[in-house]
Amino acid sequence: MKRRAKLTSLAEAAQTIQERQRLALGGFAIYQRPMAFTYELVRQKKNNLTLVGIVNAIEADLLIGAGAVSRIETSYVGLEKYGLARNFRRAVEAGELEVVDYPELLAWDRFRASQEGLPFWPCTFLGGSGIVKYNQDIKPFTCPVTGRQMWAVPPAAPDVVVVHAPIGDEYGNVAIHARKMLPQSVDITLTRACDTVIVTVEKIVTSQELKKQPHLVEIPAFRTSHIVEAPFGAYPTAVPGIYDADEDALAEYVTASSTVEGFADWLAESFPAQSNHSRWLDRIGVARLLALRNTEIPA
Repeated sequence: MKRRAKLTSLAEAAQTIQERQRLALGGFAIYQRPMAFTYELVRQKKNNLTLVGIVNAIEADLLIGAGAVSRIETSYVGLEKYGLARNFRRAVEAGELEVVDYPELLAWDRFRASQEGLPFWPCTFLGGSGIVKYNQDIKPFTCPVTGRQMWAVPPAAPDVVVVHAPIGDEYGNVAIHARKMLPQSVDITLTRACDTVIVTVEKIVTSQELKKQPHLVEIPAFRTSHIVEAPFGAYPTAVPGIYDADEDALAEYVTASSTVEGFADWLAESFPAQSNHSRWLDRIGVARLLALRNTEIPA
């Protein structure tokens, strides 16, 4: 049987995202976010999405500010040392965004439940927590073995997962560094929790190159629906081992998003008509991007 190439453009991959879908964006906090894909969602004016996450940051705040998100299920939305997620905060205070809180570990376990095809994830440690008071999706039950009270946490159940990775081939095989940290571990879990997986990569390589290090292929082709080459596709967040975060760009975003008017101006300047990922990189500048590189992309 002939293999099917899954290499496509950002625009074509983003066009598959439909209103009211449950979307999970990979990475963790301010690391390895699929930002090129996030920007494309903004360009296409997607709306009424539900974001399902573990620890969210600029990717969520940007989509919320652009009016793309009506609900978010997560443990945190913020920019860590760079400050508050202002768009998120304003939307919650105005009653424009539905927020469903989960503890960080349970937010991750929800994707494990989806990975295993479980109707819920059993939890023993929510006694005394305000989470169960405000999150009506978590149901108490009595353990049939011990008689203890437990809680049934619903699976994440994403319709689409999008992650960013170092390299992949045209068929959708994706390699991740052997030394994994939280962003890489989260991405692997997310891609096993969903039937529709879109991956953006720093570089498309040949299948022969991947065969030289088959143990690094953590996302096999049968799991991916689309693969897109997007150099610096996580910018301005970091991809550990490849490039650092652009701290100036993150600080600029925080300043711009501190007011509704400032964010609107930043959005209009950043995503003019007919913009795309290549023009976005040109706007940032080669020198600024290369200054962030700390290693070569592994072949």
